Amino acid sequence: MDVLRSISYVKAKPITEAKALLLEEIKEAVEEMKLIKSGKKKGRNAEDFLNEL
Repeated sequence: MDVLRSISYVKAKPITEAKALLLEEIKEAVEEMKLIKSGKKKGRNAEDFLNEL
């Protein structure tokens, strides 16, 4: 953060733990979607998923 703050045209501020966790979960979801699209992992039917809820 100190390096980023030392650069006048860069605006940076730390994120909360909750936001960091959310970003990590989104990253994992995107990776899983890539695996499903490439056929390396099998996806689930949306209707089956909703019925489980």
